[in-house]
Amino acid sequence: MTLEEAIAQQPQWVQIWLNILLLGAFVLPAVLLIWRQTRVAGIVSLIVSATAAYGVVWLYDRMGYVKLLGLPHLFLWTPLVIYLVGQFRRDDLPQIPRVLLGAVIATLLISLAFDFSDVIRYILGERVPTALPA
Repeated sequence: MTLEEAIAQQPQWVQIWLNILLLGAFVLPAVLLIWRQTRVAGIVSLIVSATAAYGVVWLYDRMGYVKLLGLPHLFLWTPLVIYLVGQFRRDDLPQIPRVLLGAVIATLLISLAFDFSDVIRYILGERVPTALPA
């Protein structure tokens, strides 16, 4: 079963959340490339999110759809959020990119809350895959 097929087995709210996550981790950072003040933040966000996505796929290929899939996000998005908060606080940031950057930060923080919870649950023994081959 592919990762996409495993995701399709998840509850509808998870599928909706993953689409919101796609918007916050990839689309909005790409839009940040428009403004000179947020170009580096956009590039860094895209590279880090692509690396995290690769890490999730890599883990899925080895372990299946388990709670540990959030681990790449923890290692990569936690420092990214810290960096983005620093960028958000810049005085020279125009209003529209500030709002977009805030939306990226909020999306990543929500995802990290799910990811921290899932990884802790995995460490505590909840290791049964949440999507099983048909």
